[in-house]
Amino acid sequence: MDEIFESLRIKLEQSGRSYDLERIQKAFEMASLAHSGQTRRSGGPYVRHPVAVAEILVELGLDTDSIIAALLHDVVEDTGTALSVIEKQFGSDVALLVDGVTKLGRVPLYTREEQQAENIRKMLLSMAKDIRVVLIKLADRLHNMRTVEGWTEQKRLEKALETMEIYAPLAHRLGIRTIKEELEDISLRVLDPVAYNEIEIALERRREEREAFLENIKKLIGERLSSVGVNVFIEGRVKSIYGIYRKIYQQGKSFDEIYDVYAVRVIVDTVNECYNILGIIHDMMRPIPGRFKDYISTPKSNLYQSLHTTVLSKDGIPFEVQIRTWEMHHTAEYGIAAHWKYKLGIAGKDNLDQKLEWVRQLLELQQEAKDAEDFMRTIKTDLNPDEVYVLTPRGDVINLPAGSTTIDFAYAIHSAVGNRMTGAKVNSKIEPITYNLQNGDIVEIITSSVQNRGPSRDWLKIVKTSEARNKIRAWFKKERRDENIVEGRAELEKEFRRSGILLDAGQFDEFTQSLARRQHFNSTDEMFAAIGYGGLVLSKIMPRVREEYQKAMQPVVLPPTDAPSVKQNAEGIVVEGIENCLVKLARCCSPLPGDRIIGFVTRGFGVSVHKFDCPNVVQNLKNDEYEGRWVRVHWTAGAGRNFKASLLITASDRYGLLADVTGALSTMHVMIHAATARELKTGDAAITLTIDADSSEQLQNVIAKLGKINGVYTVVRG
Repeated sequence: MDEIFESLRIKLEQSGRSYDLERIQKAFEMASLAHSGQTRRSGGPYVRHPVAVAEILVELGLDTDSIIAALLHDVVEDTGTALSVIEKQFGSDVALLVDGVTKLGRVPLYTREEQQAENIRKMLLSMAKDIRVVLIKLADRLHNMRTVEGWTEQKRLEKALETMEIYAPLAHRLGIRTIKEELEDISLRVLDPVAYNEIEIALERRREEREAFLENIKKLIGERLSSVGVNVFIEGRVKSIYGIYRKIYQQGKSFDEIYDVYAVRVIVDTVNECYNILGIIHDMMRPIPGRFKDYISTPKSNLYQSLHTTVLSKDGIPFEVQIRTWEMHHTAEYGIAAHWKYKLGIAGKDNLDQKLEWVRQLLELQQEAKDAEDFMRTIKTDLNPDEVYVLTPRGDVINLPAGSTTIDFAYAIHSAVGNRMTGAKVNSKIEPITYNLQNGDIVEIITSSVQNRGPSRDWLKIVKTSEARNKIRAWFKKERRDENIVEGRAELEKEFRRSGILLDAGQFDEFTQSLARRQHFNSTDEMFAAIGYGGLVLSKIMPRVREEYQKAMQPVVLPPTDAPSVKQNAEGIVVEGIENCLVKLARCCSPLPGDRIIGFVTRGFGVSVHKFDCPNVVQNLKNDEYEGRWVRVHWTAGAGRNFKASLLITASDRYGLLADVTGALSTMHVMIHAATARELKTGDAAITLTIDADSSEQLQNVIAKLGKINGVYTVVRG
């Protein structure tokens, strides 16, 4: 244990900052005692993990309380030590930090996505109280990813994907480049090891050539700048493996087409010197048109500032030059953490609270999320590191996620502008509202003078940002309640009919009241209104609704019969108590071997066989008019031959959807007898299929496979 603490003590002393070593050692001793007997997956003492997290925070320059909280961050959750004990020994600030991290793990086990959503929600709430909580969490995730080999393969994949989608973008949003790039590279190594190794080998193959090239460029620039009396620091850099991966595999570029694989950073004292040096660099080497970016006058949303230009060396090799001041450099490397590491801008215009305003905005937006899936989509969109910078006609810069439309721009200006929008001009040219904004676009929103004009429901499928989506929903929720109720009820009734949920007026009211309670609405009108304005998406809840319907309307069980069973017929079905009768499978539900079935004696057509949960059975089994005509039937072993079955697929409408569906069926060697596709009023697509299946089990496998196709919402039997 002394050896483990010694590595932390050395880092604390070498940092050059003033730490309370006595309190930190006391925290280490508490952690060692609490975790006594616990080991990591690698077999070493568990306490190595909190010490490693603390060492990462020392590198970021965080304070004594943060280091103590890092050492104790798993104590409450994993050892049963009371939070009050930590507060008594180390104070309320440390207790708040430990509690903030601990709560992230205390989540009821719902679905994996719901659990993930609750973890992230708690993290945002903790960030709003104290940003150090998320810095501890990022350090915790970084060390876990560094030791990812200790996990099972499935766990590695899950953690790597979560890191790539949430934690690396979060580090980017906080401006901590060092953590962001390492998290991305480790995650890529897990998710796509082949591509990672290819890029790593390509970089290693050119390492000596690259080092010689960068040294030569640094020397040339250094000599030129020293001749004009500018005090500079110059360093070379190579783009991260994940950064190269994105350009090769997502943008379709070859390794040689990536201009910023190599980069030279020029760090100076003042902003004026940045622009002066830019002119000198362009005088020395030819700039590549369209490759200049001024992030000093227009900083990124994560506080990043720098001048970027791509130039050609005398040998014709393109490389990027980044020019920034020392303060900009500290912020670029450490982001928010630079406030502790370099004491940057704690007072005055560079206020920390202002820089974290986006956290509070994100918290406000997540309160409007309908469910875990919607919340996670909101988070991933808002943390998306890809941004576009567009201008108002007055020259104000608006930052939006890549892929945003003119509608997103309008709502970013103001809710009233978005609600009254009728069109947009981009660079003085009328563009459709679906136009994807590009960097540097000048956008003018055209609005209506009609006061009560509002947005279109179709906009919900067009917008990219959660801010625009929530403002559109809020307008419909407030301004069109009566219309929403009517439309929502009509949508629900239509969905019920399509799903075979047949209810009379009394049953409909009773069933929807129960449904409203389960969806946490105070009344059915409130639920209908939510469906009408898009707050409740039917395609997501219908599978559970169908299950509830089948339970609520379960048909009565037929009494056993003493009559002998006849031999199976051509359909592989035995009818109990009736000999030499014609048997046919009902088209309304297309039963398959493995389904629970029931027979209905028809006049002149033998016995019609239905699934036990067929809507026609549910509706008529208790009807006195048909008493005595329901008979027991069952499948026999070896009944397996091919039967026709119907499937209804609802999905997001897109090019290639039907091709993907038929391709999946072909891969499974499933015969297609008929296929029709149509566009729904919602803008989604519905595909109706008639296919061959030899059993309900096989059909369930087909349904599961189709359900994994990109954009598919539901797959149900017809």
